[in-house]
This record gives sequence, structure tokens and C-alpha cells, in this order.
Amino acid sequence: MEHPEDMASLGEFDSLAGSIPATKVEITVSCRNLLDKDMFSKSDPLCVMYTQGMENKQWREFGRTEVIDNTLNPDFVRKFIVDYFFEEKQNLRFDLYDVDSKSPDLSKHDFLGQAFCTLGEIVGSPGSRLEKSLTIGAFSLNSRTGKPMPAVSNGGVPGKKCGTIILSAEELSNCRDVATMQFCANKLDKKDFFGKSDPFLVFYRSNEDGTFTICHKTEVMKNTLNPVWQTFSIPVRALCNGDYDRTIKVEVYDWDRDGSHDFIGEFTTSYRELARGQSQFNIYEVVNPKKKMKKKKYVNSGTVTLLSFAVESECTFLDYIKGGTQINFTVAIDFTASNGNPSQSTSLHYMSPYQLNAYALALTAVGEIIQHYDSDKMFPALGFGAKLPPDGRVSHEFPLNGNQENPSCCGIDGILEAYHRSLRTVQLYGPTNFAPVVTHVARNAAAVQDGSQYSVLLIITDGVISDMAQTKEAIVNAAKLPMSIIIIGVGQAEFDAMVELDGDDVRISSRGKLAERDIVQFVPFRDYVDRTGNHVLSMARLARDVLAEIPDQLVSYMKAQGIRPHPPPGPPAHSPPQSPARTPPASPLHTHI
Repeated sequence: MEHPEDMASLGEFDSLAGSIPATKVEITVSCRNLLDKDMFSKSDPLCVMYTQGMENKQWREFGRTEVIDNTLNPDFVRKFIVDYFFEEKQNLRFDLYDVDSKSPDLSKHDFLGQAFCTLGEIVGSPGSRLEKSLTIGAFSLNSRTGKPMPAVSNGGVPGKKCGTIILSAEELSNCRDVATMQFCANKLDKKDFFGKSDPFLVFYRSNEDGTFTICHKTEVMKNTLNPVWQTFSIPVRALCNGDYDRTIKVEVYDWDRDGSHDFIGEFTTSYRELARGQSQFNIYEVVNPKKKMKKKKYVNSGTVTLLSFAVESECTFLDYIKGGTQINFTVAIDFTASNGNPSQSTSLHYMSPYQLNAYALALTAVGEIIQHYDSDKMFPALGFGAKLPPDGRVSHEFPLNGNQENPSCCGIDGILEAYHRSLRTVQLYGPTNFAPVVTHVARNAAAVQDGSQYSVLLIITDGVISDMAQTKEAIVNAAKLPMSIIIIGVGQAEFDAMVELDGDDVRISSRGKLAERDIVQFVPFRDYVDRTGNHVLSMARLARDVLAEIPDQLVSYMKAQGIRPHPPPGPPAHSPPQSPARTPPASPLHTHI
């Protein structure tokens, strides 16, 4: 079997799998007790969803539900399908209107209220179901001009509560279904003058406008009219986008070195047909339409047979979160003397009355994302490299809140408060030892390995690591546990050793033992300092980059341990009934955010 090196001429047949987003989430909207704006009937509600740009912070309309006539308790059928990124703060806004005409201009309709949240807030809620009160803010957006307009012009009262919005998130099931199949062919047409054919298959999925999108090609089988191609796997969404009856076209070609591949013939099928597996239904005649028109006795150009078919559901990060996996977030802050005297403005720990220092900015950026995945919002916060009162002993694992029995702080604000208190009571010293805090979190992670908890340790440091050998050993030992480590380097020090700990290029090892998986992500804070001083944008990029690997690291642990996600808990009794039909969203809803 040969796969020629110069198959580059097959560029137009290259797989498009890399362009398919890994995770799409479907948001369902319901409302209860909306304002009644109609004189002689109830309101006719419409929900408009907006997303916020990371760079310019402008709200953009993402899509609209259908209008439901005459109800204050709508369950909208049309969904919003969005790309989900764990590492980003994806701000969403939902505006409700009472539709009074067919005009697409929202200013022509009565404003019923709005709600703000993040996608992570919805996903991280119990059962991925979030309820929020609708309020009438001071401003809404004109859908035509994009400019703010007073919401009160539509009869609203700013700040008034006006019902409830219920938002549910569900990962699209076809995102994680992977089909594995194998084909062979029999008696294909001979296309080569001096030999047989060199056949390969090209798979296309049909689009609603009648066009076709390539989704897979097989390898080339040299010099045979009866090829048996290798087994291959393809995401079901790539194959049929979740529509099991959508036409799948398969073209058979004879490969030529110069790229002028000869067309042998084609056939059509569907995912539903393929899913029957090996049977008489999955033996296909390969037909060349031009030959069929020219030759009256033409039957076919050979047959293609499905030898095997299997489909498996890949477990994803959201499966585990919905199944109840909690992310335990722990912070460790560097209190070594190299940070500078906290009372001086040159110190990395300086507490300016006007802005947060680098430590607080980094902590807030990461914490704001990750806090939604921990139900109790109690986060252990540790310090290292300081002399502690009253005896001046050096510690590399002390609680910022002063409570040795329970170092947990309430929320991100609680961590910041404990951090500021510690700066006033401890003496910055050294050296910069990581191993104690890594071991501390690893000890907690080792206590619960059933998949119900996953630990993330955020280390913020300014210095060159002092206990490299011990830290590498601690990380290698932790790699088999349910935990990940994020290191953010602040200041201008050289962080070469940190890059070594981040096993993206070379997997970390200790005493000849290789880490089972990569669990460390390192970034230097200075790469995210915006020259314009716009910390909001730069901190969003920081959070995105340091958190990007967490979902895959969590799933890799679960897979290695053979842990399947628990089924999500059922909806509470007062939740609205599910709509009987699922209406596919209009094309504008299939947009990246």
C-alpha cells in the first residue's frame, strides 16, 4: 500500500477537519412573567441575543428567535448555536421585545427587558440551566444603526424587574459522535494505459443550497481494480452536520502524478444508510454519468462496498461539567524579596489606589473565568517565600487568610482581600520554591480521584525558580492526578526554566520518569501588557491563553482513568416543558463568537 509523497497535487481534496470548531453549544431561551404591552391581548415576544467583541467591547446582534404570539411565558423553539471556549469570558446579552409589526427595526417594537451573563455562567450552572431576572436598563441598541437609544422611549422604567429569563445550554450531540468505517471496491474501471487504476475515494456532504463540501478523502491504493482502503474515522458533524438523511456524495478517482486525476464514477448515500453497517444496502454501483449517456449497454464502473461501520460518542469537557465535575481553583502567590518593597511604587506588589498590580490583575483575569465552575466559590489561597510572624520562620506554603486549618477564601474578592492583608503582615524573603504548593494541591487532588473533582493551581511568580529538581518531580507525580497547573510570570526576569516546565514541546521528566501527560501552562505577564493601558483587553487575552489547555487536560485525565461522565441531573420540577420540535436556527445563528 502506497501513499505517494507528491499527493500535494490533491490539495483541493485535503480534509477540512481542521476548520471545524471542536465544541458548539446550543442555547435555549424561555421566559416567565413578561410585561404585558398589548391592550387587548398578551405580548408577542421575540428574544434577540447579542455577543460582545473582545477587542472593541461593542455588542453585536447574534441572532433572533421566532416571534410567539400572545404569551407572557414563551418557550422559544429556535436555538442559538455558539462556539464555546472555556478559556474566554464570552459576554452575552438577551433583549426581549413585544413585536407590534413586521418591521425588522427593533426600535419599532416595545422593549420588554434584558439580561446579561456569560456563556460560562450558563454552562457552569447546575444542569447548565441559568435563571436571571429581566430588567429594563437605561439604554438599548438600535438594531439598524447599532447606536444606543433610551430604553425608556419604549415605555420602560429603568431598573424595573420585568419577568425572568431561563437559559439552558446543551452541547450539540453530533459534535462528539465519531464514525469509523472501512470501504473496499470491486472491478473498478481500468484507467491507466500500462497498468491498472490507482483509486481513492472523496466524500462530500451536501449543503442546503445544493452545493457540496468536501469532508474526507481516503489514501490512494496503487495499481488495483479491487482496492481495500484503510479504516478511517470522521466526526459525524463533518460528515452530515447532524442531519442523518442529508445526501453524502462519494466520488471515485484514479490518481495521476500530474494531478489530473481521472474520474471513475460516483454514488450517493446518507449517514442513516451507512449506519446500517455491512449489508446489501451498502453495496453501491459506481456510475459515470457521461459514460452512461454515451453507451447503451453501460452498467457501472465497478462497485464500492462498506466493510464495517461503528460510531462512538467522544466524551467532552462539557460532558464532565454537566455530570457534576467541580473545578477546585487554588492560588499560590510569590512573596519573595525580589518583588521589591510593597510600600514602594516600583514593587510588583505595590497597592496603588488607582489600579490593580500585576498579581491582582492576573488573579482576577483567570479567576473571573474559572469561578463559575466551582459551586461553593471557596478558593484556597497560598503564599510562598515569606517570613511569617511572630517568629519570622520562612514558609513556602502559608494560607493568605492566616487559617492553617482552612486556607479557603470566599470568591475572587476574598482572595484579593487576603492577599492585601498578607502583604501588610509578612516579610518578603525567599527563595522561590514551587514544590511545596504543587505538593499541597496534589495531596488534595489525590484524595478524590473518581472524576467528581479536578484541581487547577494558579501560581503567580516574579522570579527564577530555586527548587527546579523538586518541582519537576512534584509535577511528574501530579501528572497522574486530576489537576492542572497554570504559571504566570510577572516582572522582567528570565523565565527559561518555566518554559521547560510547560511540556508543550518536550514532555517534562524527573529521575528518568516521564510525566504521563502535560499539565503545566506558562505565560509571561509582560506579553499581555497593553501599550495603550487598556487592561481589560489584555487581561481577556491572558485568561484565554492560560486556560485554553484546561479542557483537554481534564478530558485526558478522565480518559486515562477510564472515567465516564455522570448523566446530568434532571431539570427541576418548575422548569418549562421542552419544546416538542427542534427547529434548526436560521443561517445567521451559525456564527462564531
